[in-house]
Amino acid sequence: MLDIKIFAWSTPAIIALALLLAIARSSRNPALFPIRIFVIAYIDIMRGVPVILWIYLIGFGVPGVGLERPFNSPLLWGSVALVLTYGAYIAEVFRAGIDSVHESQRAASRSLGLSNTQTMRFVILPQAIRRVVPPLMNDLVSLQKDVALVSLIGPIEILRQAGIDKAKFANFTPYVAAAIIFLLITIPLTRTTDYLLARERRRTSATRVR
Repeated sequence: MLDIKIFAWSTPAIIALALLLAIARSSRNPALFPIRIFVIAYIDIMRGVPVILWIYLIGFGVPGVGLERPFNSPLLWGSVALVLTYGAYIAEVFRAGIDSVHESQRAASRSLGLSNTQTMRFVILPQAIRRVVPPLMNDLVSLQKDVALVSLIGPIEILRQAGIDKAKFANFTPYVAAAIIFLLITIPLTRTTDYLLARERRRTSATRVR
């Protein structure tokens, strides 16, 4: 199904972009200050405009400049809009995880002779990513549902196909079927989120007891 394909190829790109944005925003290198300002502005702008509007702007706007196939595909640019928008949202999740790592971890790493890059890669990020897995999964559940918005610029996915079938057969059963399909995808993701959250809570409790 087209929804699953869009979700499958968008998710890795979103996570990669979000990590880069979070690392850039959390950088303490004075030389990277202009990049930090750019990242902050980017995140504020992308989060300040509704996802559906970005899909319209990018999905219709970029192909409208006269690109040749396959670079004028609404499916391609609708997916890009999701990546750019959700990358900004999830970057803040990763940044919260990075900021939650105690300052003593950085100090200990520097005392061992690790550079800032090594500290971020081997000490900060592993802890930060583990802490933000539950909220990250919640955002991925939202992404899976927002994939349906791409249908507004042309691609025929579950929601749009349901609308076509509804018009053809003059009943709302296709919408019910579409809702069931979304539930079959989102409920396992939600239960996985609950499991990861409970596991993290148990791990944290065990650490405190020790």
